Amino acid sequence: MKLDRMNGLKRTHYCGTLRQENISEKVIVCGWVQRQRDLGGLIFIDLRDRTGIVQLAFDDNTEKSIFDKAFSIRSEFVVMAEGTVRMRSSVNKEIPTGDIEIEVTALKILGKSETPPFEILNDTKANEELRLKYRYLDLRRPTLQNNIMMRHKVTKVTRDYFDENGFVEIETPTLIKSTPEGARDYLVPSRIHKGNFFALPQSPQLYKQLLMLSGFDRYMQIARCYRDEDLRADRQPEFTQIDLEMSFVEMEDVLKIGEGYVKRLFKEVLGVDIATPLPRLTYTEAMNDYGSDKPDTRFDMKIKDLSDIVENCGFGVFADTVKNGGTVRAINAKNAASVYTRKEIDKLTEEAKGIGAKGLAFIRWVEDAPTCSFSKFMTEEEMNAIIDRVGAEKGDVVLIVADRKNICLSVLGALRLTVAKRLNIIPNTFNFLWITEFPFFEYNEETGNWDAMHHPFTSPLDECVQYLDTNPEKVFAKAYDLVLNGVELSSGSIRITDPELQSKMFSALGLSDEEAHEKFGFLTDAFRFGAPPHGGMGIGLDRLCMIMAGCDSLRDVIAFPKVSNSSELMSGAPSVVDELQLNDLAISLIEENE
Repeated sequence: MKLDRMNGLKRTHYCGTLRQENISEKVIVCGWVQRQRDLGGLIFIDLRDRTGIVQLAFDDNTEKSIFDKAFSIRSEFVVMAEGTVRMRSSVNKEIPTGDIEIEVTALKILGKSETPPFEILNDTKANEELRLKYRYLDLRRPTLQNNIMMRHKVTKVTRDYFDENGFVEIETPTLIKSTPEGARDYLVPSRIHKGNFFALPQSPQLYKQLLMLSGFDRYMQIARCYRDEDLRADRQPEFTQIDLEMSFVEMEDVLKIGEGYVKRLFKEVLGVDIATPLPRLTYTEAMNDYGSDKPDTRFDMKIKDLSDIVENCGFGVFADTVKNGGTVRAINAKNAASVYTRKEIDKLTEEAKGIGAKGLAFIRWVEDAPTCSFSKFMTEEEMNAIIDRVGAEKGDVVLIVADRKNICLSVLGALRLTVAKRLNIIPNTFNFLWITEFPFFEYNEETGNWDAMHHPFTSPLDECVQYLDTNPEKVFAKAYDLVLNGVELSSGSIRITDPELQSKMFSALGLSDEEAHEKFGFLTDAFRFGAPPHGGMGIGLDRLCMIMAGCDSLRDVIAFPKVSNSSELMSGAPSVVDELQLNDLAISLIEENE
């Protein structure tokens, strides 16, 4: 082990690595003081580094000057201690070093600390804003340190796996031409080319395709990407992507590489066996069953279509919805009746309305027979058919939405997650699956146009090309997402390499030849010189680490994250710049109207 040196002394061990087999050894440890306990003639110091905590002991046998120095030490002081490892008189089973301590014979204070704004504990009560302002202190907490070290291991295994499978790691530029990719670009003004701007890449998409045309048939990169969009728990303006591209492949080849990667990663980092091949659902199946294109399949509660049962029933809300082209769908929450009282169901109704539903019908089965507000409009046969369709039994609660198909599915998909969390029925497992056959276009009700769901180089399924000009709703893509526990980890596709089909695709997306050449000409020109069939994917490293670490927020696996308004509380970025810098860039600021 490479040893740190300081003033002629060298660290021999990390605090958390000492065990009973080190008893009687003379050791030197360095770290931060977690706490100091003064028991009169006895002082204990818990010393912490990134590997854990070890107890330093000072007693009657300790030299007085060393004892006095130990007495003066406070939390978060940085110290170096030399001594002999011995058994503890009182074992602490809460920590791995709990059966040993160091009898200190030399002590040096390397750095004093003011009282920190919050205590450095895993279960600190400090709010997140304060912790992010002092992120360098927050990062001393063992939980965050373990997350960051796990992330390091993830990146190491990633590089090892792809290297062993013939991938070449190649860096692509971070100052690029601005191209439309679905989100706003971060723009960087050019001092030399005044009035022109670079963009920070939303992904290395165009460059990795050019690398395929350059003959590097297997590329990967742990790439930094940037998107100027609103934030949430699983999104940051700057993020890291495990990016890969492969030539002379079909979709199955890309999926096989992806499956091998997650299997290797989870085994080496967490000791978890992931069964492969991973299950698959088409986009249509996922939406119909779970109301989401990134479903959490760790629990059942699938959406059921009741439209055929209620299309002629006496309940106008149901019958009229089906008559007008809508649908009636339901989920069954098993054993939920004791939790979901009428008051609790009212809360679900408000949630459903917030997503877009007009209301929420329900069946609550508490007594011998189920009860619901609409049963008087239904025949016994219709009620029994609904009960049978959703598989309801005594103790269950059935939630029903009648509306347009997309609203029904999105509302029930959201309620499905809300109910599962409330009932605490989501197991602590890792459920991967592939989502395939995504629609190529989605209908924009506001504009009346069909908008692209993917970047313009995504290839449509061969059998769908004939519908590009006439029936956009029938066009599906050679696209695939990797989903884990309801989180989209990866998106990928097989790319278009036929210039004629690419031109047709630009046209279908509303781009003229001139616009397409202006935005993507450097790539489409390259297709004229021999393009191999290729495809790839990008895996979100931050999201992957978040789930592996069992965290609820990306901020817990990123060393210096941004908050919801895209600022960094610790450094104060973004910040104003002086007039000289703006003048160099030929930029003037416009004051916003109050």
